[in-house]
Amino acid sequence: MAKVTSKWVCQECGHASLSYIGKCPECNSWGSLIEEISRKKSASQNLSSETENSFSLISNIDHSNIERIKSFDKEFDSVLGGGFVIGSLILLSGEPGIGKSTILLQAANHLSRNLKVAYVTAEESIYQVKLRAQRLNLQDKNLLLLAENNLEIILDLIEKEKPDFLIIDSIQAIYHPELESTAGNVSQVRECANKLLRLAKDKNITTILVGHVNKEGLIAGPKVLEHIVDTVLYFEGEKFHNFRILRATKNRFGSSDEIAVFEMKETGLKIILNPSFLFMSQNKDSVPGSTYSALVEGSKTIIAEIQALVGGTSYTTPRRVANGLDYNRVLQIIAILERRVGFNFSKHDLFVNLVGGLSSYEPALDLSIAMSIVSCKQDVIPIKKTVYIGEIGLTGEIREVNQIENRIKECIKLGFERIVIPYNTEISSNRFKEIEIIQGKKVLDAIRSSLTTAQKNLATP
Repeated sequence: MAKVTSKWVCQECGHASLSYIGKCPECNSWGSLIEEISRKKSASQNLSSETENSFSLISNIDHSNIERIKSFDKEFDSVLGGGFVIGSLILLSGEPGIGKSTILLQAANHLSRNLKVAYVTAEESIYQVKLRAQRLNLQDKNLLLLAENNLEIILDLIEKEKPDFLIIDSIQAIYHPELESTAGNVSQVRECANKLLRLAKDKNITTILVGHVNKEGLIAGPKVLEHIVDTVLYFEGEKFHNFRILRATKNRFGSSDEIAVFEMKETGLKIILNPSFLFMSQNKDSVPGSTYSALVEGSKTIIAEIQALVGGTSYTTPRRVANGLDYNRVLQIIAILERRVGFNFSKHDLFVNLVGGLSSYEPALDLSIAMSIVSCKQDVIPIKKTVYIGEIGLTGEIREVNQIENRIKECIKLGFERIVIPYNTEISSNRFKEIEIIQGKKVLDAIRSSLTTAQKNLATP
C-alpha cells in the first residue's frame, strides 16, 4: 500500500516545511502555507504502472465516441460549447442559495430520460432532494439518488451501477477515509477531485462537481482544483433579483466568454432568450442620469441601462459608489470629465449603477457612464431612444470597440433610433438605414450632440 506523508507548502513561493509555520521564511508571507498530502508508491507499483502505460500514435486514436450530451436547454449547452462532453469533469460554483442544486437537478432529470444518471448529495438527505424535485415538478423515475460523503463508498457504488452521468454535490462535503483531515480541507478537496478525475477519464463518465465559494467570491479550496477540471462554471446573481447568470470562466471544449441568463421561479429556473428586456428599465420615461449601452458577452449582445446620481456631499471627501461596474474605471471617467471637459465633482457624491444587478467591466460602457453622470449633473434629459457605445481614453477621445455591428443590430431590434459610436468606425452606411448613427471624436462631442436642453450650461459646467 502507498505510504502517506504530508508537508506544508507556501502557495506564494513554493517553500516546503514539515510542520505548519505562520510566516513563510522564504517570501515572508503570512498564512500562506497549506497542507499537502503525498503518497510514495512501492517499487512493484511503479513497475506495474510502467508496463501498463505506453505512448499512442495520434493517427491511430479513435475519437468517434467523443460526443456532446445535450442538457435541458440550448442556452445552457452554448455555455458548455455545445453540450456536455463525454468523460469531462466540470466544476459548478456559486454562492449559497443561488440555485446550483436546482439547475443540476433539472439537468439530471432531463438527462435521465436517455442516460443513467447518478446524483450524489453529500449535504442533504435523499428525502430533501425528493422534496425539491416535487417542487420543480420533476417526474422522471430513472434518476439514481445517493446520500453519502465517503468517497470510497461512492466509488464502489459507481463501479457497481456504472452510470453515464455523475453529479457530486458538493466536492467540499465529501472526504477520503485514508486522509486524517476533515472534509473541506485543502488536501481532502484536492485528493477527492483527483480520484473523481481518474474515474471520469477511465470510465467515460461525465462528472459535475458542485463547489462552494469563499467570502471573496472565489472557489473554496486549492487553486489546483480549477486546473484539474475541464470546465469551470460560475452561477451568479443577486439575492434580491430573480435572474441568474451562468458563466464559463474556463472551457477546454469551447469558448469561455458565453453566458446564459435564467429566471428563478417557483417551478425552477427558466431560460431568458432576450436578456436585454430584463436589464432595461421598466420606466419608459426618459429622466436625467439614465442612458443605455450595448455590452457583449460571448455570442450575446445585451442592451443595459446605466444610471447615475450626482448630489451634494456633507463630507470632506465625497463618496464614489459603483454597482456592477469597475470602480477604478468609474473614477477614471470622473477624472476625464473634470480634466478634459471642465466639470467639478469635488463637492458631489456620485453613484453609478448597472441596472438589474448585472455585472460587466467592458470598456465599451465608458461613454454611457460619462453621459449618465453629465446628464444628472446638468439635470438634462438625454435624447430618447439613444444608445452610447465607446471606450474613453485619458485624453478624452472616444476609442473603437469590437463587434460594433452586432451591437447596432441589437439596438435596431429593440427599437432604438439613434446610436453614438466612436469616430472612423468601419461600418456599412447602407446596411443600417433603420437607425441614425452618430460618430464622435471626443467625449465633449457626444455630450453636446445628445443633451436636448440646457446646452448653454455646458460652456460653464
